[in-house]
Amino acid sequence: MSYGIPDAANALIRLCIDRNLTVATAESCTGGLVAGALTDVPGSSVVVDRGFVTYSNAAKQQMLGVPLATLKQYGAVSRQTAEAMARGALAKSKVDLAVSITGIAGPGGGTAEKPVGLVHFAAASRAGTSMHAAKRYGDIGRAEVRRQSVRQALRMLQELVEAAER
Repeated sequence: MSYGIPDAANALIRLCIDRNLTVATAESCTGGLVAGALTDVPGSSVVVDRGFVTYSNAAKQQMLGVPLATLKQYGAVSRQTAEAMARGALAKSKVDLAVSITGIAGPGGGTAEKPVGLVHFAAASRAGTSMHAAKRYGDIGRAEVRRQSVRQALRMLQELVEAAER
């Protein structure tokens, strides 16, 4: 998918409608932008069930069941937290697919180990398929990190649907 966010969201919604699949999002640094992109598409109400905006660690724990031990050991911006967020979104809903995003959009908040522009993604299906991606977008500006993250999340959901077809 090299096209823009609206086209990617539209394609994903159509694919999910064709396959009778539902989706939930669990978002931190994107603050609901993935859910927003999906719900911009007419007809998305049969696909999108809910979006969790879990900006704080407390929200990740309370809303998605991310273990405190995971957050303490690996931090909010980690593969382990992204995967726990995606699993939590599946557990707290009845959807078929979930995607999660957690990262550092900037301009501050980065460290040498976890710089601005580092974003972890996870996508999981109720059928048991899961995937993770880590992107280092760099200090390209807060809005652009978030935009690129939305594209990546939509791409991963599409890959999850396509993987289920194999």
